[in-house]
Amino acid sequence: MYDRENPPRRRDTIVRHRAVPAVLAAAALLLTAGCSSDDGAAAGKDGTASPSDTSARASAPERTGEETPPAKGSVKVLRTVATGLKSPWGLAPLPGGDLLVSSRDEATITRIDGRTGRKTELGEVQGVSPSGEGGLLGIALSPEYASDRMIYAYFTSASDNRVVRLVHDEKKPAGEQLGAPDTVFRGIPKGGVHNGGRIAFGPDRMLYVGTGESGDTGLSQDKESLGGKILRLTTEGEPAPGNPFPGSAVYTYGHRNVQGLAWDGEQRLFASEFGQNTWDELNAIKPGDNYGWPEAEGDSDGEFHDPVDQFAPEDASPSGIAHAEGSVWMAGLRGERLWRIPLNGTEASADPQAFLEGEYGRLRTVVAAGDDRLWLVTSNTDGRRDPGEGDDRVLELRVS
Repeated sequence: MYDRENPPRRRDTIVRHRAVPAVLAAAALLLTAGCSSDDGAAAGKDGTASPSDTSARASAPERTGEETPPAKGSVKVLRTVATGLKSPWGLAPLPGGDLLVSSRDEATITRIDGRTGRKTELGEVQGVSPSGEGGLLGIALSPEYASDRMIYAYFTSASDNRVVRLVHDEKKPAGEQLGAPDTVFRGIPKGGVHNGGRIAFGPDRMLYVGTGESGDTGLSQDKESLGGKILRLTTEGEPAPGNPFPGSAVYTYGHRNVQGLAWDGEQRLFASEFGQNTWDELNAIKPGDNYGWPEAEGDSDGEFHDPVDQFAPEDASPSGIAHAEGSVWMAGLRGERLWRIPLNGTEASADPQAFLEGEYGRLRTVVAAGDDRLWLVTSNTDGRRDPGEGDDRVLELRVS
């Protein structure tokens, strides 16, 4: 099986993308006249800034999902929040500013103090069987976390990929704070590659699950299979009300390996997806639609639901995404960069723009941190790259 996360490295490639409609490009130019598009370069890997200026954050202008952002944006690394993480994968911000991070290979969840970077291991998630691209992957907090203290997790077991929930008991000692996993959904195909793994609660309080086809391309077009899909579930793991296929958890199909999920200010869902050899994709998600794999990779000229934008694999190999300041921000593994895709509704309003290229290595997860801030997680200790000093790390970014 071809391993898209770890092909021969190339550094002399140029991103290829879909053409932006002229009317959208013109609208972007009109809206950005007189606006500053670059307010500072990213900090170096060894430079750290002081914790965030909360007064600056409070005064940052809010952007609605309908506003078209400037054609050019900026990224500034404000600080390194934490270092020394091992194979980090999922990230879940806690109320109050701390962060939870899952370790794919060690099957642990660690709490990071959002101000000091101090790490406290909550415990190991029982039943995880790490191998290849599988292990403890995405995590998300229950919509009722303040009262039920539930953490949801997606992991690879000995037989399948599944979604579980665990009680987080902060009264117990470090290393013993996770309850036994309660399986809420099982039977997602597993493989050495393409295990999906991103989970997130949407604005509707339903759980969205990105899955992969586990290397079996035929599963993506099979609506009876859970592989190569985006699933939509209740908190109890039942097919969510209003799903497009009655009695089914399947929300969309025809995916190869969904790795990122994020909503804009108008509650529209976007997803990132690994392609094979030609195109990686950023997709706008519409219930019941077919996204083409394996019949199409990238733009299909309307035969399937075409991507918002597409990227050469050597420039992307996308993982997590977040929405902030009118753009989707997409972490690149093989591409070792953070992509900004400015939006007008569900269309790209300008060419994608790359940041942090090669500065922090492979980028795994990006999560909105409120206003113009993002959390960014690197992925250099998962066996795909020689880790640098301090890897892996969590960064705080300011973006525009």
